[in-house]
Amino acid sequence: MYKIITVRDTVRVPPSRFGEPLEEAIVDILNKDYEGLTDKDVGTILAITDLKEIGTGRIIMGDGASYHDVTFEALVYKPEANEVVLGEVVEIVEFGGFVRLGPIDGLVHVSQVMDDFVGYDKKKGALYGKESKRALKEGDKVRARVVSVSVRRGARGGKIGLTMRQLGLGKLEWIKEARKEAKA
Repeated sequence: MYKIITVRDTVRVPPSRFGEPLEEAIVDILNKDYEGLTDKDVGTILAITDLKEIGTGRIIMGDGASYHDVTFEALVYKPEANEVVLGEVVEIVEFGGFVRLGPIDGLVHVSQVMDDFVGYDKKKGALYGKESKRALKEGDKVRARVVSVSVRRGARGGKIGLTMRQLGLGKLEWIKEARKEAKA
């Protein structure tokens, strides 16, 4: 789920940036420090959207930099358990498929791709159903449900588990086929 959050922090502006407009220097420092950062409580920070407030700077003896308390807004993405997501398959491996969910990837394990015995075709780079003959390959658009979220603090990382085995989930073409069959 995408959200806009409000963050309060103290930003260190080094003396080498004193000649620049303060707001530009702080926004640049925030972008470098926060964009791409992952926190288990907040999610992955995608962008600093608005600098709301810059406090009066203070200098700490022996440092020379100025420290400013700031309030800013950031766009974050945090997958939630049971959330239904749209994504694109970016890689197929023997144990499943990786699905791009905007800024991060999730894994659909072979056991969660479809209600069929799933095989792996290394030459075609596809997972396929033995009886249904359905295939899942790189570039396919899918709808999946988040079943597990394990996010690590710091740089981009974490694990997102997905399933496509429920009604209304799967490769978008499979969903369209199921709707046509239901109407017939």
